[in-house]
Amino acid sequence: MADVQIAIVGAAGEGIQTVGDVVARAVLSQGFPVIAGKEYESRIRGGNNSYRIRIGDVPPPALQERADILLPLNKTAAAHYSDLLRSGGLVVDLPFAAIAEKTGGSKLYANSVAAGALVATLGIELSVLSPVLESMFARKKEDVLRANIAAATAGYSAASSRFSLGRKEAEHVFISAHEAIVLAATYSGCRFISAYPMSPSTGIITAFARDERLGVFAEQAEDEIAAINMALGASYAGARAMTATSGGGFALMVEALSLAGMTETPIVIVLAQRPGPATGLPTRTAQEDLLFAIHAGHGEFPKVVLAPADPYDAFKKTMRAFDLADRHQCPVIMLTDQYLADTHFCYVEFELPQAPSRSGVADPASVTDYHRYRLNADGISPRLYPGQSEHLVCVDSDEHDESGHITEDLRTVRPAMVNKRLAKMRGLKEEVSLPEGYHVADAETILIGWGSTRGAIREFVDQRRSQAVAIGSLHFTELWPLPDFKLPTGSRYITVEGNATGNLSRLLSAEYGIEIAETIGRSDGLPITAEWLQGRIDA
Repeated sequence: MADVQIAIVGAAGEGIQTVGDVVARAVLSQGFPVIAGKEYESRIRGGNNSYRIRIGDVPPPALQERADILLPLNKTAAAHYSDLLRSGGLVVDLPFAAIAEKTGGSKLYANSVAAGALVATLGIELSVLSPVLESMFARKKEDVLRANIAAATAGYSAASSRFSLGRKEAEHVFISAHEAIVLAATYSGCRFISAYPMSPSTGIITAFARDERLGVFAEQAEDEIAAINMALGASYAGARAMTATSGGGFALMVEALSLAGMTETPIVIVLAQRPGPATGLPTRTAQEDLLFAIHAGHGEFPKVVLAPADPYDAFKKTMRAFDLADRHQCPVIMLTDQYLADTHFCYVEFELPQAPSRSGVADPASVTDYHRYRLNADGISPRLYPGQSEHLVCVDSDEHDESGHITEDLRTVRPAMVNKRLAKMRGLKEEVSLPEGYHVADAETILIGWGSTRGAIREFVDQRRSQAVAIGSLHFTELWPLPDFKLPTGSRYITVEGNATGNLSRLLSAEYGIEIAETIGRSDGLPITAEWLQGRIDA
């Protein structure tokens, strides 16, 4: 089985996630890597939702647009998603509810029937089902577990094998970007998060709150304004701190973002993008907030904007975010999106980078005459926190002198403090990573993307290069400040983005002075895929 995608479709409340989780775990238990993601409407019950699983011999780089196998849990979903099925594809359509009532005593077990049918369709042995279900329903009563196993077995018997998955001797890490962020933040020494629930960021704070072993204090604030200010207070007091939100919540945080800039207080902010404006599409994906993040906050002050491409990159970027925030005493914004939040990727290896050192706080013993905002060439002053030593730590949201006291000295102090803050921006510019080049040496056309689109763009490039097309890609995961970088000459540039107005295209044109031939933007709330790019790029 080289490459197969499954689409499980139905209404919210029918258990499509359970079906998908059972099938994904069954496939993983056979040593095959998968990528699995959800798309769903913003409602508790009803509507049309899908769970998509792509199986490969190697870890798939992204989800695909269409499916080889479609399993609908109701007729409405079957009609709504009929165009997902590829020509020659298979529809697994059985009376799931009736089989569930007959074998499990309730139609509530229809999702287990469906999971069993899909496992059979893939050619996985029946013996794989029970251990998977036992691990998933370990906290359920024994009779509930047995009913689910019986229903899944009946579904398996009712379906026929259309594929032969086989077995490989391999194990994989199966993780989403937001799960990786939680682990990396803990690993990086984060000890405080405050947030107000807002899709698709909510899973970050709930993961911290659910697992006390992480040792991170999680506070659900009354709103996003309180959330970021709590995090700033925790950071001022000496704890590595973060918050997480989406576009509308980040809009409320903007004033406090400037407070972080003026007080030079480290903070990490996860901005999980979804389509706007306003409430927009709360459960869909987008890349609409790049320029917003870069320009957020009144006044001029340093900040960093990162955009991880996948879960492993999110782990590394989270560690980098805390390190940069601490060392440069500034806010760091990490742009994720619903696709990264709700999609699980596979890795043969998930090697942890070296644990970061606590580089942002000064040793009180090395300081005699302490000034919180002492002027120096790189703009980074020694940072102590209150109660750490006998030194007075004074900060102020007004313009201040080196000691942190309010000033109206417009002749010397104000210009010096402006230059101090901007000096940190110059230092950051030297630290940010260059974009990742992929087959650019001989490329006549170069696709430029950022964040979560990397896998889809590279898959498209591979497909075109197999057809002898001279195409490559550049991918940005560190977007502000942009590094000094010379783009390859003589190529045609096309940006590929999850927005309608070309956020990255405008940024690159302004900062590098290059001409972007075209922007290919997707703004329907669904992720960019290699299939979607077919026919949209004439290269």
